Amino acid sequence: MTTTPRYKAIEAFLLERIQGGAFPVNHQIPPEEQLARDFSVSRMTANKAINNLVQQGYLIRQAGLGTFVTDRKSESSLHEVMNIAAEVRARGHAYSNRILRSEALAADDEVALRLGLRIGAEVFHSILVHLEDGVPIQLEDRFVNPRWVPHYLSSDFSKQTPNEVLVASCPISDVEHVVEAVHADPRTAEWLDIPAGAACLSMIRRTWSGEHLISYVRLLHPGERYKLRSSTKHR
Repeated sequence: MTTTPRYKAIEAFLLERIQGGAFPVNHQIPPEEQLARDFSVSRMTANKAINNLVQQGYLIRQAGLGTFVTDRKSESSLHEVMNIAAEVRARGHAYSNRILRSEALAADDEVALRLGLRIGAEVFHSILVHLEDGVPIQLEDRFVNPRWVPHYLSSDFSKQTPNEVLVASCPISDVEHVVEAVHADPRTAEWLDIPAGAACLSMIRRTWSGEHLISYVRLLHPGERYKLRSSTKHR
């Protein structure tokens, strides 16, 4: 007899209340500690349930405030590390990607600084284009510290996005974002199937798991195809 994992029970509990209206949009869900007590599980198990619903677009974490029900619109949260494949599928669309690079290389000045490594240290590098219904919506240029995710390059990104690989190996605890408007250079324009010089949103993101700096990534979004949402809960 197969036993249902305990985190699935927490997911079902939260989904029932979200979809039934008991937990409306912007409602703060119970904290991990309370869910862990209520279901007699570890906090890690409760965290897994919440992370799964975050990845599916039902919930959003706000640092220092808690976790809230989101509206699941066709936007990406600026405060949460979302899995783009889950975002696209949550909108009822088909997700796919193109893998352009998957390699080990020596960190240059910028990458070494961003990842807190010495210049020349080995880093893992990947470049992917993410597509929604066959249309490019994001270019992901990522560098990963091999010490914390040693199997990164052996992962099949056609089945599991880099974000999913990282979250599975090192649960994300902290995120740093820098967002700016840029114009697409010729190579970026070719990859994203947009005119050279077209307006794009650029997000530079660093992610930590506990005390460990895991990843540095630059995400480029065609300005006409994607939105980033930033929301703050006021007290």
